[in-house]
Amino acid sequence: MDRETEEQILIRHRKENRDLIATITGMKKQATKSKKKEVMKKCQEMEENLKAKQAKELKELNKESPDAEKIKETEKNEENGKTEEKVENDDELTPEKLNRQKERLARRDAAIEETKKQAELEAEDQVDLKGIELSSIDKLCELNKLKQFDIQPDGHCLFASIADQLKIRHNIDKSIQDLRTSAANYIRQNSDTFAPFLFSEETLTMKDIDTYTKDLETTAIWGGDMEILALAKVFDCPISVMMAGRSTLVINEEGSNPELKLVYYKYSYALGEHYNSLHDA
Repeated sequence: MDRETEEQILIRHRKENRDLIATITGMKKQATKSKKKEVMKKCQEMEENLKAKQAKELKELNKESPDAEKIKETEKNEENGKTEEKVENDDELTPEKLNRQKERLARRDAAIEETKKQAELEAEDQVDLKGIELSSIDKLCELNKLKQFDIQPDGHCLFASIADQLKIRHNIDKSIQDLRTSAANYIRQNSDTFAPFLFSEETLTMKDIDTYTKDLETTAIWGGDMEILALAKVFDCPISVMMAGRSTLVINEEGSNPELKLVYYKYSYALGEHYNSLHDA
C-alpha cells in the first residue's frame, strides 16, 4: 500500500474532524439528564483520542517530511474551524473558506443558545411546548411557501416522508422497505463514515454496524440523521430538515439533484419525535 502524502493526510484529518463533530453533536442532542455527565465525558475522550491519533501521524510524517511546519499550521487552522457542519470538497483552505467556517460557527453558536432556551422551557410544566412548536413551524412554512403533508406517526415516518419527497420532487417511486434497504446498504458500504454515529447512551459503547443495519432493514426502528445522510448520498441530493427554534438543517448540500424537504417535530406527537413531508404551497 502506498504511503499517504501530506496532502492526503490533511484531507483525511479534515474528514475525521468533521465526522467526529457530527457524532458528538448527535450524542449531546440525544443525551438525557441522567446520562449527560457520562456522555460529555465520552465526547471528551473521543476528541482527545482523535487528536492524539492525528498528532502521532503528523509526528511520524515529520520524521520524513521537510514540510512539517506547513502541516502543523494547516492542522491548527483546521482545529479552529472544525465546527463546520457541511462536508465540503477536499481542497485547500483559503481565506474565503475560513471566513465561511467562522460564519457557520456563529450560526451553530446561535443554534446552541436556542437549544438551551428550549431546554429551560421544558423544565416549566406550564409551558405549552407543543403549541410553541406548531406555531413556530406554521410560521416557517408560511415564510418559505411550504405546507406540511401529514405522514403516519410510526417508526417508518422518516422513510415515508422521504418516499413522498422522492415522488413529488424526483418523480421516483420507492417503498419504505426500498429506502430502508438502500440506507442500510450505503451505511455498510461506508462503515468508516457511519460507525461513529452508532453510539449507545445506555452502554457508552459503539453499536455493531452489521447488527444495526440488519435491524434497520428488518424492523421498524426509527431513522434519524444517519439515515438522512445515507439517503441523501444515495439519491445525490440535499435533504433539508425544518425544525422549531433552530435553523433549517441541510444535509449533503453539494448534492446535484433537487432538494428533498422534511419537517421535524419533537413535542407535537404522542409517540415522540416525528417527521413529515413538506410540499410547495
